Amino acid sequence: MKHYESLGYLVSHLNIDLQNALDQKLKRYQLDIKLWPVLFALWQEEGVSQTELSKRCDVANYTMTRLLDQLQTQGFIHRHQEADNRRAFQIFLTDTGKALEQDLVREAERVNEHFLENLSLDEQASFVILLNKINRFPL
Repeated sequence: MKHYESLGYLVSHLNIDLQNALDQKLKRYQLDIKLWPVLFALWQEEGVSQTELSKRCDVANYTMTRLLDQLQTQGFIHRHQEADNRRAFQIFLTDTGKALEQDLVREAERVNEHFLENLSLDEQASFVILLNKINRFPL
């Protein structure tokens, strides 16, 4: 099998290139790619616990602690201690963190558009459907 026939190689190569391109865009905002899934998850729903956020972002809890520390230092999130559990915190975006959403989602869309520009609109739609099927994500 040649590398251009290997699903693993092709997906891995695309993932690395996508992450590097988005990372370059995020650097303009003093952010890096590791923080993207956390911000994206919080734009979808804030007020979740750190444990839940770790699950949604598929990272270890101790890693999430470091990511949240960085976001808090930069003024993008704040932690709210849950009344019934002093060790649990709900994570909320600050106004600054909320204000990033429109710009950063647009930057991500530009990256996606760049990588998909060689496909027709029908091919782009089919590609996304197929990726969702392979990943077993409901449509």
